[in-house]
Amino acid sequence: MTHLLNTASGFPAEAVRGFAAAHPQYVTAVHGGVVRSTETPQGQPALVIGGGSGHYPAFAGWVGPGMGHGAPCGNIFASPSASQVYSVARNAENSGGVIMGFGNYAGDVLHFGAAAEKLRAEGVDVRIIKVSDDIASNSAENHRDRRGIAGDLPVFKIAGAAIEAGADIDEAERIAWKANDATRSYGVAFDGCTLPGAQEPLFHVEDGKMAVGLGIHGEPGIKDLPMGTASEVADLLLDGILDDAPSEHSGRVAVLLNGLGTVKYEELFVVYARLAERFEQAGLVPVLPEVGEFVTSLDMAGLSLTLVFLDEELETYWNAPVDTPAYRRGTFSGLAESSERTPRTEIYSPGEEPVPDATEDSRQLGVGIQHILELFEQNLRAHEEELGHIDAIAGDGDHGQGMVLGSSGAVHAGRKALERGAGARTLLVHAGTAWAESAGGTSGALWGAALTAAGGVLSDEADADPATKTRALLAAVDALQRLGGAQPGDKTMIDAAAPFAQTLEKEFNRCGDLFTSLSAAAVTAKAAAERTAELTARLGRARVLGEKSLGTPDPGAISFAMLMEALANHLGQKQQ
Repeated sequence: MTHLLNTASGFPAEAVRGFAAAHPQYVTAVHGGVVRSTETPQGQPALVIGGGSGHYPAFAGWVGPGMGHGAPCGNIFASPSASQVYSVARNAENSGGVIMGFGNYAGDVLHFGAAAEKLRAEGVDVRIIKVSDDIASNSAENHRDRRGIAGDLPVFKIAGAAIEAGADIDEAERIAWKANDATRSYGVAFDGCTLPGAQEPLFHVEDGKMAVGLGIHGEPGIKDLPMGTASEVADLLLDGILDDAPSEHSGRVAVLLNGLGTVKYEELFVVYARLAERFEQAGLVPVLPEVGEFVTSLDMAGLSLTLVFLDEELETYWNAPVDTPAYRRGTFSGLAESSERTPRTEIYSPGEEPVPDATEDSRQLGVGIQHILELFEQNLRAHEEELGHIDAIAGDGDHGQGMVLGSSGAVHAGRKALERGAGARTLLVHAGTAWAESAGGTSGALWGAALTAAGGVLSDEADADPATKTRALLAAVDALQRLGGAQPGDKTMIDAAAPFAQTLEKEFNRCGDLFTSLSAAAVTAKAAAERTAELTARLGRARVLGEKSLGTPDPGAISFAMLMEALANHLGQKQQ
């Protein structure tokens, strides 16, 4: 567990600040993460690599010549928000376009994609590389739909080397995808990791067992096997990868044996001794193998094996020099100190956008909305631990924490907007941006989008009648479904949100009373959320755990229903 912290919520941001202060010759802190202390050369593609915190050296530790130009850093195990990604990319880009690299997780896809759209709208060429090396998370024919684990390092290392050698954005994108398609990883866990401030791990592995196919966000494995010796673990990992190897390859492989937190170097070397024997038996030639901690998961007890099946081009870039705070190879010179770099002038700061003029009616509506945001935060704080426990069954256990962080951010942004004279529409847009910013992850992005969509129905010039408020709620649910891509039955928030919207619309068309309609819809959502316990997850991190999600409701559906029930009760109290 994490022993040294000030507050659990502040831990990720404080870690980034400390990291930047410790490595000023490499990185400078900007809103949302870090960028190189030196400017990106004119016309060179900027490789922006990132994800949730808790994985050091990934991702901030890989920023420097020969690898990344910047790293957005989210909350623990949660993707950075779109505004964080945008900020880092804006500060790293210098007329050569941006390649965004991240592990293939729903939250990262959503947030990096939103940032990419904003950059493209401003004329920046953006390409996206989703690392998908984990063989436990999908079939061989669906390699690009797998999740990304320790394969992040070789894919970004190879892409960064190509950029350093002069590749333009088209060539760098091609090489990055080629590296991804040649990379396979497989891992095991012996016990779970503990979030900062928490007293218990996200999951436990039974004594004498090991969880095979772990995820790096605290997800348990897909199956449990009897605990093996170091050699048996080595054989298990290598055999799994070789069974999934590309049909044609040179026999030369980049090798990464990665400790996840508490499996230390001597143990890894014992495992690698067996791997070296097996490589020789299989006719494989390891090229500059790496053994150590590269993509961790806080204090998880586990390890993973990664192989990249090399050809001549990939091997050249794998062998090339790299100089970052946490990963160095070869010789680099002339890296400017932070004091010598050209000062950066464009720092994006969300929430500081001008506030449009608003009427008194709209401002008063905004005051009412602010009360609802505060109500949401209070309810989520009261149920944070419960939501975390539900999420830990087949996820990473951070849903309660993420919802509290998001709602708290929205409350703070809403308060600031009101102080600046914002109307209802602007308040919700600012609150939505802050929810996504503060929470990160899939739920953060979706709740941020929902608030923004609701704001789009309202106005800064007028109050809203019951029909308009109903449309705002329906627009929020539409944004959840449209942007998240989930359908009823996938075991997500949509299993509660979709029937909520259907009931709300039907009842309002029948009676025209918002309280009556909302109350009925909240009852529907609660029942639907509870029924998700009968479903097997088809989307999100829980998908790869199959039957383990049975018997447990979806935390996103539960939190949605809880907030809609609180909203209905609030409206009822106002009418009394």
